[in-house]
Amino acid sequence: MKPAPFRADHVGSLIRPEYLIEARNKKAAGELSAEELLTIQQDAIREVVALQEGVGLKSITDGEYNRGSWHTDFLLRFANVEPWQSSHRTTFRNEQGTVESKPHTVRITGKLSRPKPIFVEDFKFLKTVTKQTPKITIPSPSIMHFRGGRDAIDAEAYPTMEEFYADLAAVYAEEIGDLIDAGCRYLQIDETNFAYLCDPTLRAQVPTSIGEDPDELPHVYAKLINAAIAAKPDDMAVCMHVCRGNFAGRWVAEGGYDPVAEVMFNEMNIDGYFLEYDSDRAGGFEPLRFLPKGKTVVLGLVTTKRGTMESPDELKRRIEDAAKYADISQLALSPQCGFSSGIGGNMMDIEHEKAKLELVVRVAEDVWG
Repeated sequence: MKPAPFRADHVGSLIRPEYLIEARNKKAAGELSAEELLTIQQDAIREVVALQEGVGLKSITDGEYNRGSWHTDFLLRFANVEPWQSSHRTTFRNEQGTVESKPHTVRITGKLSRPKPIFVEDFKFLKTVTKQTPKITIPSPSIMHFRGGRDAIDAEAYPTMEEFYADLAAVYAEEIGDLIDAGCRYLQIDETNFAYLCDPTLRAQVPTSIGEDPDELPHVYAKLINAAIAAKPDDMAVCMHVCRGNFAGRWVAEGGYDPVAEVMFNEMNIDGYFLEYDSDRAGGFEPLRFLPKGKTVVLGLVTTKRGTMESPDELKRRIEDAAKYADISQLALSPQCGFSSGIGGNMMDIEHEKAKLELVVRVAEDVWG
């Protein structure tokens, strides 16, 4: 029996308390040892676990308090992966306007390997401090490719992309295998690129920016992720969060899930999908008609981009609308994204975050019992 996803769930990242941010800054300045930071970090995790349990969540994360960024703290722990600034500009949007930047990403300078476990010890600690189901979140392996393409992958180490994808899946499988051995039965893969491939403007840029076919990439990434999670046992839930970008209330991608829905739901060995549905940028619920039996879509109807509270009745109405395309027994509820993709840039405080999580739990109980 798979433990998850739950009717009331959440994406995973949570707002860091100021004392944890201060401790990380002191560590970076050489004023705090790694051991001292770890002690402070673990105290903060105990607090955020208590917050999640207190609002009634069954899915418990460490808030991603073990990292400064949702993705680079993980990706840079593989051998021959280094920080890299893309030459292609990304446009972040919010209601006030747009901000352009060259995103910080990674490049591969040699053969990939995993010198040692990455988040395994973090998971082991989380498991000791919750009585509910501990969930670990990791960035999708597709991020190693999509943000830089062939130009960001050393051609001497990887003359063909097939060799690169095989090694990438293998190093991910090593980490996931150790997490399984540590008792992990709920894993979430944070995947931005399926969302980017829903955006007509971003799709049109793919052939020139990274030299790929936007129609083919979902199939390639589905095979990659399937290979990375191939060893998952029958009692393990692996979910995927499809994210349009989230920094300081800004987003990158827009557009409904229609271009990727069939591949995403039917070519991937994924149990649940956290889909953002907090605004009309996500399109309608029609793509849910491709959801096969045995899989769950967690509707991200509660926004983390602003502190304004949603109406319970409006959330219930939208769940009813989604149920026109997928059986309501295959649906669940969550915030549309994590509350803090990294340190800083939060659009609300911890009390508003808590209120939103309580709202998710309350509405899920009303709908599903």
